[in-house]
Amino acid sequence: MTNLLELYVKLGGLVLVGFILGRKLPVTVPTRLGLFLFWVGVPISIVSFLRQSSLSGQIWIAPAIAYLAILLGAFLAWLAIKGQAYFRKTVPQPPTQASLILAAMLGNTGYLGFPITLAMVGKEYFAWALFYDLLGSFPGTYGLGVLLAARFGVGVQNHWQTAKAILINPALWSFGFGLLVREATIPTVVEFCLEKFAWCSVALSLVLIGMRLGLLKSWGSLPQAGMSLGIKMLLVPLILGSILPVFGITGSTAKVIVLQMAMPPAFGTLVIAETFNLDRDLAVTALAAGAIVLLVTLPVWLWLF
Repeated sequence: MTNLLELYVKLGGLVLVGFILGRKLPVTVPTRLGLFLFWVGVPISIVSFLRQSSLSGQIWIAPAIAYLAILLGAFLAWLAIKGQAYFRKTVPQPPTQASLILAAMLGNTGYLGFPITLAMVGKEYFAWALFYDLLGSFPGTYGLGVLLAARFGVGVQNHWQTAKAILINPALWSFGFGLLVREATIPTVVEFCLEKFAWCSVALSLVLIGMRLGLLKSWGSLPQAGMSLGIKMLLVPLILGSILPVFGITGSTAKVIVLQMAMPPAFGTLVIAETFNLDRDLAVTALAAGAIVLLVTLPVWLWLF
């Protein structure tokens, strides 16, 4: 309980600072901070935490489970849409359908999942969260997520731009580099500075989340967003979390996977919604409401697993 309260104080405090700054500072500040974390902060953090993580033989199961979670979320959202059409005789417009499905399948497993995993489970198991995000959630977002948006949206799909966004992602390159130098010996002072910089980047990522939430102004479409959040943050982690022992995943490792599955919708859903002219209001509402719902669901998953 003490760890959870400490987590709430740290996460809530940093997000609140970002929320206030996001309303006070120019809108260019969150963009620049996001670019700094994207190109510098997150890549260096990945290298640092990889050096302190334990890589077990089963760790490659993490991205496979991430894909299962993404597909299950999309399937359940599709069923919910079909059920709404059957029982209520109302069918959401294609852009709204796409936003509903995206919010149910894609989670914030990086900027939010990483610090929560580090705080609640520790650095030893961080590699599981890393593999889940970089080899599972990230390709799922910019692969399957973009394909879905192109199918339902009205934007122009540029296959080269999508491929380029994936290939030049510095997090993936630093992930590979971190694996190569994981056992390399470096001076103690360098190791110390690397770790401190990594933790500062984690803190800045939470501030960035607060900044972006501070810029969100729409709370419409809450009932529809609630459907996606129920699937993403309750049903999917409950269903898949209950079968993790079948894959030999138990204890702290299972906790990491469940926490990643239970994260609220990713900011990537809003980026995709804006790019392909989907339902932006629904995407915004799901993001904001999901961050609040997490405060309630987090202790439930920690207790269950």
